[in-house]
Amino acid sequence: MQTRSEKTGSNVSLPRRAWSIRRNALLMGEVQGQGYIGQALGVADALATAYFHAMTYRADDPEWEGRDRFYLSIGHYAIALYAALIEAGVLPEDEIPTYGMDDSRMPMSGMAAYTPGMEITGGSLGHGLGIAVGAALGLKRKNNPAFVYNLLSDGELGEGSTWEAVMSAVQWKLDNLIAIVDFNNQQADGPTRDALAVGAEAPKWAAFGWYAQEVDGNDLDALVAAFDNARNHAEAKPRVIICNTKMCKGVPFLEARESNHFIRVEADEWAKALAVLDEGKPL
Repeated sequence: MQTRSEKTGSNVSLPRRAWSIRRNALLMGEVQGQGYIGQALGVADALATAYFHAMTYRADDPEWEGRDRFYLSIGHYAIALYAALIEAGVLPEDEIPTYGMDDSRMPMSGMAAYTPGMEITGGSLGHGLGIAVGAALGLKRKNNPAFVYNLLSDGELGEGSTWEAVMSAVQWKLDNLIAIVDFNNQQADGPTRDALAVGAEAPKWAAFGWYAQEVDGNDLDALVAAFDNARNHAEAKPRVIICNTKMCKGVPFLEARESNHFIRVEADEWAKALAVLDEGKPL
């Protein structure tokens, strides 16, 4: 069985991994003609860093007890995680055409019972970090050295349950918990900054007792450094990486759309989006 460092193709560059994740997401989006494509393109760099730099797992044994756990709190980001799981070899590429179909292992909202590598059923929003706190505490009590990563959205920072989990993680000194916040400043009803997320994010988390970093979530070098810092931080406290990302990153004509929380793409635009992405294919 293979760990992260032993997987076939482990010499593939992180930019190429992120590009592949974006491409997988576009191919799945084309199946339905719509979806949360903006989030998938925006968070691809963070997912590439998590799965191909930071985490330990076995692609052929998604329930291996020694694995690092990746908890997707934001259930509607499932297309992004599927794209990463396909690139990681947990899910087969030939299932892309089944995305969102009846009996597919890749429903449009993530459900743990359906999908290998999907650790939890995400949404309603604001619950994922609490689940991750429980899992991290359980691993500690079993003396399991694995990490728990929890991807949550900036919109979830407006949920009270998120901050209850933030406080609990500090109480239990969960230094095996790494939260990743995708801060793209978009919610269904408008900009996150116009809701409850006012001011810089890292100081808020630090005030609660977390080791907090805020980075450009589309800068792979910055992400690698942040993930390394999070794993290696010496203090017995939980860690958070706030990733400022751009919706639809990598496809400029989609980036330019005024509203891209949920995207409907015309039939001819999928080929255009793939062509634009392919033009920038990294080594």
